[in-house]
Amino acid sequence: MQDLKPSTPNSSPLTPILFLERASLVYGDSPSVVYGEDSPAFTWSQTHLRCLQLASSLSSLGIGPGHVASVIAPNVPAMYELHFAVPMSGAVLNCINTRLDARTVSVLLLHSESRILFVDVQSKGLVRDALSLLPSSHPCPFLVLIEDEVGYPSPASAVDVDFYSTYECLVARGDPEFEWIRPSSEWDPMILNYTSGTTSSPKGVVHCHRGIFLVTVNLLIDWDIPKQPVYLWTLPMFHANGWCFPWAMAAVGGVNVCIRKFDADIIHRLINAHRVTHMCGAPVVLNMITSLQKPLPHPVHIITSGAPPPAAVLCRTESLGFIVGHGYGLTETAGHVALCVWKGKWNVFPASERARLKARQGVRTTCFEKVEVVDPNTGISVKHDGKTQGEIVLHGGHLMLGYLKDPEGTARSMKNGYFYTGDVGVIHPDGYIEIKDRSKDVIISGGENLSSVEMETILYGHPAVKEVAVVARPDEYWGEMPCAFVSLKEGQKAPTEKEMIEYCRERMPRYMVPKTVVFRDELPKTSTGKIQKFILRELAKQLGPSRVSRM
Repeated sequence: MQDLKPSTPNSSPLTPILFLERASLVYGDSPSVVYGEDSPAFTWSQTHLRCLQLASSLSSLGIGPGHVASVIAPNVPAMYELHFAVPMSGAVLNCINTRLDARTVSVLLLHSESRILFVDVQSKGLVRDALSLLPSSHPCPFLVLIEDEVGYPSPASAVDVDFYSTYECLVARGDPEFEWIRPSSEWDPMILNYTSGTTSSPKGVVHCHRGIFLVTVNLLIDWDIPKQPVYLWTLPMFHANGWCFPWAMAAVGGVNVCIRKFDADIIHRLINAHRVTHMCGAPVVLNMITSLQKPLPHPVHIITSGAPPPAAVLCRTESLGFIVGHGYGLTETAGHVALCVWKGKWNVFPASERARLKARQGVRTTCFEKVEVVDPNTGISVKHDGKTQGEIVLHGGHLMLGYLKDPEGTARSMKNGYFYTGDVGVIHPDGYIEIKDRSKDVIISGGENLSSVEMETILYGHPAVKEVAVVARPDEYWGEMPCAFVSLKEGQKAPTEKEMIEYCRERMPRYMVPKTVVFRDELPKTSTGKIQKFILRELAKQLGPSRVSRM
């Protein structure tokens, strides 16, 4: 038995591009991509052919293995196709957040050494300004314009960008018989994603074909995704590649309902129009879709991640007919590494208790090896008591290859084969992990470590609260005291600071009660929708005595 070895080792590297080839064979006549409500759909055979032709055109331009191809676009059909076409040319796909400013975009283009940049029609002005900030010695990437399929207008202020071609022209001129370039090794880089940069400069996270293949299979197994679902793209594809759903939908022959921009009304309209079965979004999306308090015509599975979802938000979402799944992952893991696996015996619990259980991050996914909570000083796993806090660390097959051009940053985050996340959590007696905070967000008051997440969860239960973030405010006696920044829902009676503090006193230990409440119309966020607590911490330092304040 030990003498048996494959005749050609590594002759078939794992890659998610194989999912598209299979989809064109198995689901060839079935719809693959539809844009908006009324546009005709592509079939899987057409999507496969278009990706081959685009990959062919990229190769003819000299774009190939090791080169970076960037795209700045919302969830339009071209964005979906590029997730296959770029790797089929051998190049590395880099999706850039459309919400970034010109300076940051220029930094990413310079750092990634992008050879070609696909630009959505609505981002022409942003790209023009970003290119103007590049050093004169830096070559400008090929610029390809993605025109809108349903006639979305081009900004009048951005007509002076010199494009090499349009997206559709590149597709049309490509060879439909192109032999796509398979990776020489499944460890070849396939994806370059940049972190949000909430506390430092964005880091370039590199993932390989094998890692993306594994996390996609993981997703299909653990979320029990059926064949030919209808998936609504409410999660940006530029955000960790839409948690790998582009490749997952090809694997099961699903329908991708692409959408440029959305609100609660549009989401409900598309759910009805296309009989949507699945969608994803951060807790802010859950907040949005529940604002209408409009029950669904049929059940829709929605997966949330990106931040610990408040139990009250989960409860409201499920009351409207959504079936909520909760997972945990990072840009560095390319997708989920833990999920809150639901147990049938929990169904008998009251709604509030079910929501509390579902708000936990859960247990490791099927194809991932380890998700642990350890003492950051000793590396020893903490007690499974739901109380003892430590840092969440990860070990498994779809961790990043590393940070681009940053060996020191890679070494700092990877210790003894484990990735240290910076997330503070606990392990419950049943083995389920729960995030309590980011390490930098723990509030230390009178020697007690206070979890801002726990306080935020309680505050989200207030009927008038739309968003909340709790940070530390310096205190001469206690060192730090909790300070809550709150935005309120429209149409609700606005509570006073005193009323909010009293609400907290009735629901949390006295030492955790925020001593200051600041009301804001909106909380500052990163380009991916994460609340920027470092800005709020600076604002908390500038506050005077506790008082009602609207900023």
